[in-house]
Amino acid sequence: MSATLHKPLTLTQFLAWEERQELRYEFDGFQPVAMTGGTVAHDRITFNLHKCLDARLAGKSCRPLGPNIKIIVDGRARYPDAVIVCHPVSPNATVVDDPVVVFEVLSDGTANTDLIDKNREYRATPSIQRYVILEQTHAAAIVFVRAEPDWLSEIVAGDNAILHLPEIGVDLPLDEIYANVGLSQDRADDPHG
Repeated sequence: MSATLHKPLTLTQFLAWEERQELRYEFDGFQPVAMTGGTVAHDRITFNLHKCLDARLAGKSCRPLGPNIKIIVDGRARYPDAVIVCHPVSPNATVVDDPVVVFEVLSDGTANTDLIDKNREYRATPSIQRYVILEQTHAAAIVFVRAEPDWLSEIVAGDNAILHLPEIGVDLPLDEIYANVGLSQDRADDPHG
């Protein structure tokens, strides 16, 4: 059995390589990681999130971008499901600097990366003030907030739950983010509810 050892890429090498690719790839600090397809629920949650953010940020200096725009965090390249920037961005930009809030929609295939790796990377990025992980199987969010020198976390869930984003001056009802996703609203089906 023979194994080919590959030297890890640098971020600069990855960015040059990625420009020539048809598909999107994240960079985990060592190698490209292909961005695979998602579910209908993931797509609806992301669509609803962008719609809510667009409506509430209209006329303000902050704006939502993603999921096709990358950010560089802790020497890695990531494509969050949504990212909020509060400075002008060139229409031709493929990378945005200084994100303020980052959103990821959790899925089985990305749970470890989103909860551990990206969490560490986003914490290491001084501009990021809030990291929101949206659940895909039920209307809930895990929220991490910078509170120097540490980070605080909270769970946002339940009827009429509101996702507060004071860094950008908006509140998002979870009901709007999860509208038409097709999640069961019948608690009788939940043996724990």
